[in-house]
Amino acid sequence: MNYLIIEGYKDAAEKFSEESGLHTRVDLGSIEERMQIRFAVQNGDIRSAIERVNDLNPDLLETDARLYFQLQQQQLIELIRQGKSEEALVFAQEELAPHGAEHPELLRELERTMALLAFDAQDGKSPLAELLDFQQRQKTANELNAALLAAHSQPREPKLPALLQLLAWTQGQLDEKARYPRINSIVNPVLEEPPAQQESGTAVGGR
Repeated sequence: MNYLIIEGYKDAAEKFSEESGLHTRVDLGSIEERMQIRFAVQNGDIRSAIERVNDLNPDLLETDARLYFQLQQQQLIELIRQGKSEEALVFAQEELAPHGAEHPELLRELERTMALLAFDAQDGKSPLAELLDFQQRQKTANELNAALLAAHSQPREPKLPALLQLLAWTQGQLDEKARYPRINSIVNPVLEEPPAQQESGTAVGGR
């Protein structure tokens, strides 16, 4: 349930709750609002994402300066991606520079983003091309999703991936020391008996 809520699988979470009898204090309806914000960032519609965040949690961006800077930085990246250089410069001066003055640790990120203007955003040859990659949008979306979860006193990250990593590590340690029923497939997580050990024999021959 934890994984489904955090990752935004509303229908699956409702079905799981219904069939398992497990109930959560989390308003499952809020998952859809959170996912709409996430999708907006992933699609590069940062203005819409900010408006939705302010509707859902008006205090979040006012109290989390770094998160607000990340969203504004992503908006600057989108303007550069669209070739709107003049608009990007004005936006950086009016929206991002004041944040950099208040929080000097953010200035380097602003400088990196502004360096994109020295290259053609479409040719992919910029040494900072990763900022224009979808993974940058995904990173921003994940940070915002985690902040929204924390603001509603929910875990920022699902427990399932960490549990699977722990399972893989534990089995790896045991493999060197013992034979035991193990889980060989995450897709079909059933305990499987280890293969029988082959006994070595010595052939006896005579002359």
